[in-house]
Amino acid sequence: MFTLPTTMSNCLIAVAASAVVATSAFADAHMEPLTGDLRIFLDTSNPAPRATMETMIAQFQEMHPDLNIETNVIDREAYKTQIRNFLTANAPDVANWYAGNRMLPFVEAGLFEDVSDLWDDEMSEALASTKPSMTIDGKQWGVPYTYYQWGVYYRQDIFENLGLEEPATWDEFLNVINVLNDNEIDPVTIGTKFLWTAGGWFDYLNLRQNGYEFHMELTNGEIAWTDQRVRDTFARWGELLEADAFIDNHAAYSWQEALPFMVNGDAAMYLMGNFAVAPLREAGLSDDQLGFFQFPLITEGVPMAEDAPTDTFHIPAQAQNKDNARAFLRFVTSADVQTEINSGANLGQLPVNAGSSVDDDKFLNEGFELLSNASALAQFFDRDAPAEVAAAAMEGFQQFMVQPEELDNILDRLERVRQRVNSN
Repeated sequence: MFTLPTTMSNCLIAVAASAVVATSAFADAHMEPLTGDLRIFLDTSNPAPRATMETMIAQFQEMHPDLNIETNVIDREAYKTQIRNFLTANAPDVANWYAGNRMLPFVEAGLFEDVSDLWDDEMSEALASTKPSMTIDGKQWGVPYTYYQWGVYYRQDIFENLGLEEPATWDEFLNVINVLNDNEIDPVTIGTKFLWTAGGWFDYLNLRQNGYEFHMELTNGEIAWTDQRVRDTFARWGELLEADAFIDNHAAYSWQEALPFMVNGDAAMYLMGNFAVAPLREAGLSDDQLGFFQFPLITEGVPMAEDAPTDTFHIPAQAQNKDNARAFLRFVTSADVQTEINSGANLGQLPVNAGSSVDDDKFLNEGFELLSNASALAQFFDRDAPAEVAAAAMEGFQQFMVQPEELDNILDRLERVRQRVNSN
């Protein structure tokens, strides 16, 4: 826990001002200084995100010197178990959380404030790609402040040597897989020892096959796992298995242990989040050897949604200082603030505001363009689905990759889990 009192030391203000100098252009800087209290609860307990939040809040404090800001930082895992309790009793004014179905239980329980009034035309345009994931029942229940892209990272030098281009369609993707196999290179590396990596494959196959709305309804338990459209998604996955797309024995590897296949040139592609770039670079691959492309189109006419785990701020329904909280949410969504907090010196991720800029990094720039133009953003399978469903489904995904003939049993099992969770 740390507390930023009304009167702050000149030293802290100087550090904040220099670190977030761009925020002086904050769009609402002309607003009257705030007074009263503002209580903020955060789960950003790791050093880099904690320092980023401290600096950002210090800048907001400098803009409003008569505002008493109290900020509590809670360990991330403890935060997950405590959030419902503190939203119910003695709620803070601002709490961070996640977009999509992860916020749904708190919306349904009446614990998050409707902040649709903040999403005016300017904000809706600037944060357009995340608006669907912040929307439930036609209303917005928070604001995003950071996210990162998923997509296919690949050995650009291997592609060039084989005359391959980045595939944009499913048929082109299958052709790339066949050419790589013909040249004795495993097309795709993956480690499914920890099951979430298989969840990424299901996400993209289902988003491209059936679309964002269907995917959200499925993960929210509104569609049966035995539905033919779900089977169609697994049929696409089966095409990859028949084409021998994945490395052998992937269930024995973690995602990190699957990296050397790509580093050594034994495999050419990896569907993964942008956090994979740093270890690939550290292992010796240069940006001339690495490339990135959007997961290919499968069904014509289905808009291209993406996986982009998004961190968010919310106003608890029982907050005592909602006007001050709304001002803070406008502050953290402004282009300049998002540019600064997501820089490599801070979170090292992507700003959500389309008017922000990103560090001069090849993959951050590609990811920023990708997500800014996405039709909608999913949050990743284990964030979008209830915990019990997510655990069972990701186990089923891994089993399917090893035993595709067990699909009927897998889907029947998942359907039983869905019905049990829905009945609780």
